[in-house]
Amino acid sequence: MSLFVKKPLSQLMADAGDADKKGLKRTLTATSLVALGIGAIIGAGLFVRTAAAAAQNAGPSVTLGFILAAIGCALAGLCYAELSSSIPIAGSAYTYSYATMGEFIAWIIGWDLVLEYAVGAATVGIAWSEYLNNLLVNVLHWKAIAYEWCHSPFEHNVEGVHGIINLPALGIVTALSLLLIRGTQESAFVNNLIVIAKVAIVILIIVIGWGFINPVNHETYIPAATTYTDHQGISHNFGGFWGIVGAAGVVFFAFIGFDAVSTAAQEAKNPKRDMPIGILGSLVVCTILYILFAHVLTGVATVEDFRTSGKEASVSFVINKYMAGYGWLGKLVTVAILAGFSSVILVMLLGQSRVFYSMSKDGLLPKAFSAVHPKFKTPYKANLIILVMVGLFAAFVPGDIVGDMTSIGTLFAFCLVCIGVIILRKTDPDLPRQFKTPWVPLVPILGVAACLLMMLGLGWTNWLRLFGWLAIGIIIYFTYSAKNSKLRNPKKED
Repeated sequence: MSLFVKKPLSQLMADAGDADKKGLKRTLTATSLVALGIGAIIGAGLFVRTAAAAAQNAGPSVTLGFILAAIGCALAGLCYAELSSSIPIAGSAYTYSYATMGEFIAWIIGWDLVLEYAVGAATVGIAWSEYLNNLLVNVLHWKAIAYEWCHSPFEHNVEGVHGIINLPALGIVTALSLLLIRGTQESAFVNNLIVIAKVAIVILIIVIGWGFINPVNHETYIPAATTYTDHQGISHNFGGFWGIVGAAGVVFFAFIGFDAVSTAAQEAKNPKRDMPIGILGSLVVCTILYILFAHVLTGVATVEDFRTSGKEASVSFVINKYMAGYGWLGKLVTVAILAGFSSVILVMLLGQSRVFYSMSKDGLLPKAFSAVHPKFKTPYKANLIILVMVGLFAAFVPGDIVGDMTSIGTLFAFCLVCIGVIILRKTDPDLPRQFKTPWVPLVPILGVAACLLMMLGLGWTNWLRLFGWLAIGIIIYFTYSAKNSKLRNPKKED
């Protein structure tokens, strides 16, 4: 049987029968979709990766990196909207790629989503750890957790102290995984409060920080092209065109989450009109906030600050060092960011468990991943396995490495989504589409080009990690998944 055997839409509908009977109500308006997108997008990426991109790649021109990343996301987002509205089943890119591009591509996208969700959760967990220390020292005035117990073994500080394990990152991932197993969910009210808090803090930093901008820091807006080697010995293109492209690849992590809007197509009141507004509207709002935020941050502090003292907690560091009289804002930032990071980790862990659950139900992963807890009715074994996977990344791998792995993996998945739209237009021209990507194949091709450009900017080490990750996935597919696929082996028992 072909590697590209497709899961029939009729079977997909039948498998989702129970969920269909419950009936997802079309209650989301364009405004609520924009709010959903903003809530999903603003997270660790803005507060952590902005400083990393300025330090390693672009200096003040990180703002141009945000614009390039936003263009790539917008083009991919239009393609995402078509795929999610073409197949009337709630689900991830994995689910509808199975019906449109075949099992092998679906596996690749599903495996790639591990980089977006699981590795992404580890990245945010590491950032959470940094901000916890900031909370202990600057807000509670306690002693910081010793360097060796909140950093990976591959990191060392300027005094030469090496990390052993990142216990806070492991702790938050464990706590939220256990919360998911119990099935406890945050109420919409609490989620909305967190979203409002995150947006309000970004606006406060922009408005107050604007008065503290030192024009000297923006004199060379696009630094001359050089190479910067960080204290871990990793080289980065700094300044010039490739510095901006590299920054775009790094800050792309800040946009991950907009695809959450496209998964809500089945609940939109008018998908044809509301989906593009939700996706593009949230991207426009966040891009404007991101550009202004990056402009202020790089104007108040120097690149050297981000490289040495600030690191992952650069926002609080900048406020405390340069914005005299606004120490309360630094404290508020720390508390709100910890809450915001927690919600992002929770959503990523939830998303990962549901992707694994779907893959397991199709036979591509062992049955354990779709085992439901008899009392809590959650895929508890999947959550426990993901806890081990994410926990190991969070505890033992540096944040910049896992962050860039998340970016390159998600960019690759977006390329496949864009290509999927072109394929689907050829293979299923009569498929009902509540939303159509404009100017096909131009928009999907431009989406692929923009995403590939950002991938190129992430450097050969990240390409090596991506190929290694895909190689592991392909080995698993041919040694286990292809043999156990329910679609390829219909006689196999559940």
